Amino acid sequence: MAETTKDEGRKIPRVLPEETRQHLKAAGDEFRQSMEGLFPPEFVDHRRRARKEFLLAARSLIDHALERFEEA
Repeated sequence: MAETTKDEGRKIPRVLPEETRQHLKAAGDEFRQSMEGLFPPEFVDHRRRARKEFLLAARSLIDHALERFEEA
């Protein structure tokens, strides 16, 4: 697996040149800002909360699978 660097929660492969990583980060930031500008703040907040709930559900499934694995 390629080594990564963590930048504000995002992992960017270190196999990419530093200039490329900087451009990818800037492009991601600009894209996020443009998307948030298209929707009302309530939508953006709801989307974040929904994503959190989805991740919590995934965690619950993984925890359950681990428990079953340990029981076997």
